[in-house]
Amino acid sequence: MRTRTRLDHAQRRYFLRTVAPAVVACGVAATGVGAQSSDAGGEGLPPILDRTEEVALARSAAPSETSFEASVFVLERGIGFVEVVSGTNGVTCVVNRSWPEAIEPHCYDPEASKTIFAVHREEAALRERGRSQAEIRASVADGYRTGRFRTPTRPAVTWMMSSDQVLFSDEGRRVGAWKPHLMIYFPYMTSADLGLGDTPYADGPMLSDEGRPSSNMIIVMPSFVDVVRRGVTTGR
Repeated sequence: MRTRTRLDHAQRRYFLRTVAPAVVACGVAATGVGAQSSDAGGEGLPPILDRTEEVALARSAAPSETSFEASVFVLERGIGFVEVVSGTNGVTCVVNRSWPEAIEPHCYDPEASKTIFAVHREEAALRERGRSQAEIRASVADGYRTGRFRTPTRPAVTWMMSSDQVLFSDEGRRVGAWKPHLMIYFPYMTSADLGLGDTPYADGPMLSDEGRPSSNMIIVMPSFVDVVRRGVTTGR
């Protein structure tokens, strides 16, 4: 498997032509929890949610035009994520739980479902088996090294727009509902690839996991998606 530390010329031109303009248009203001590393997370198992509630939360990660045609996975004790709704558009929606008390509704586009969700699904399964964060990180690194996991072959998009999100910082500080946002994954992306230099703009594009297989750019969206519970819309 070829290792890259930076986007090649063709990839950079494609990225700057198709993705970077969206950053400017959305007026990104990503700070704090928005740049949470994939290494973040706490020890211990999260509580199991009511299944109907979990499906509603998962779907609230993205606009209904996307999420209500998506496959939905829920967390099952001792196993990890299991599919309970088979979708038709290639999108996958789940409620990630990187910290025991976190509620992280998350939808993955078709490319992200095959790549990013594959990693998150394994992380959840290993957590359910009692593995430590260090063991989980080692397993993910080994998966990339051996080809068990692959990086996206195009910019992969995930949504985190739920009004009921309960997020935590890297240090475990409860942030709650931070901001509705997209994450655009492009492997090994760096600030230099976007012309940001060493110090990103305070109110501009922010990268998470810079220079790593899971590197992604965070784009803040103008409004949350509310949770629909049995026909009743809640949230803000």
